[in-house]
Amino acid sequence: MTVYLVGAGPGDPELVTVRGARLIAAADVILHDRLAEPLLELARPDTELVDVGKAPGAAPISQEQINQLLVEAGRRHHCVVRLKGGDPYIFARGAEEVEALRRGGIDYTVVPGISSVLAAPAAAGAPLTTRGVSRTFTVLSGHTEPDTWPDGYAASLVGIGGTIVVMMGAARIARIAATLIAAGADATTPVAAVRSATTPDEIVARATLGNIEPVLLGSPSVFVIGEVAGLDLR
Repeated sequence: MTVYLVGAGPGDPELVTVRGARLIAAADVILHDRLAEPLLELARPDTELVDVGKAPGAAPISQEQINQLLVEAGRRHHCVVRLKGGDPYIFARGAEEVEALRRGGIDYTVVPGISSVLAAPAAAGAPLTTRGVSRTFTVLSGHTEPDTWPDGYAASLVGIGGTIVVMMGAARIARIAATLIAAGADATTPVAAVRSATTPDEIVARATLGNIEPVLLGSPSVFVIGEVAGLDLR
């Protein structure tokens, strides 16, 4: 009996890993996120499907309840898949679920997935790193209000240079941009936003750090900040 934490990838069902697809097809029960639903077509007709998805501002089932469901399913079924959008260990609370399984004595395996951290910039034709433009990238959660960042944090982000990727930041990206500019970032720094990356609903928009309104596309959006965002290698 094993619980598999499977990364569903960024949205396009064809971007799940081969191992992930095989496990979905073999699962007795699948506990799935909202953004992973397109992959459920790979499951057997008799597979039990449990929707534990969350949406911005809406979490009908708590993380503690999800943890408990995983433990209970792991005790009752031979193959349990916890299907998580993107990668289980990138802003997906996979570590918390693994800890719950460990405490419950349940065997588990983590199956990596392609995160929107990588897929969204690629969809926008903005390479996270490219010689002569950016040699590093920093991934930032947009869940936290920038006025609660530790002292010097924004200046550190600016000082590192390279590319900044903001996840889950649709509601706060304007305030994040203003904070980065106040910390020394150039207001003309290019910004690319990708909503619903790799899906039929994908939208790409471009602006600058000082004129962020044109990229306010709503959720789920990924923001790429830096000179690479001015490229368009699609």
